[in-house]
Amino acid sequence: MADDRRVARTLVFSAMTALAMAIGVGHAAYGHGDVTPQPIDTTGLEALGPEWRETNPYSGNARAIEIGASGYNQNCARCHGLQAKSGGIAPDLRLLDLGPDGDAWFVERMKHGAVRDGKVYMPVFDGILSQEGMWAIRSYLESVHED
Repeated sequence: MADDRRVARTLVFSAMTALAMAIGVGHAAYGHGDVTPQPIDTTGLEALGPEWRETNPYSGNARAIEIGASGYNQNCARCHGLQAKSGGIAPDLRLLDLGPDGDAWFVERMKHGAVRDGKVYMPVFDGILSQEGMWAIRSYLESVHED
C-alpha cells in the first residue's frame, strides 16, 4: 500500500513537472510578445514625404530617439536584444556604422530584409513601417552606439 502511494505521488509529481515545463516553454516562446511587425506612432516628427532620404534626417533628435526606442522594442528587440544588446541570435545593432554608410546599410536591411538559402533572417519592413518610423529606430540605435 505504501509503495502504491509512493508510485502515485511520483506520477503526480512527474505530471505536474511536465505541465510546469510546458507552460514555461510556451511562456518563453511568447515572451517577446506579438511577432507581427507593429506600427510606430510618429506623432511629433516632421513628415518626410514619399522620397526616401539617403541619410538620417532625425539624427540626434530627442523625440525621434524616444519614438525609435519604442519602435525598436516593438519590432526589433525580439531578435536583436533589449537595449540593442544582442544575445547572439542577430547582429548587435549598437555596432552599426554611424553616418551615411551605416544609414545606407540600415535602410537596405529594413526595407528589404535578409534571406539566405531560402530562410528569412530579417523580415521586410517596407510597406509596414513608415520612413519616419524606420529613421526614428535608426536615431535610437545611434543613441546607443558603441565602437
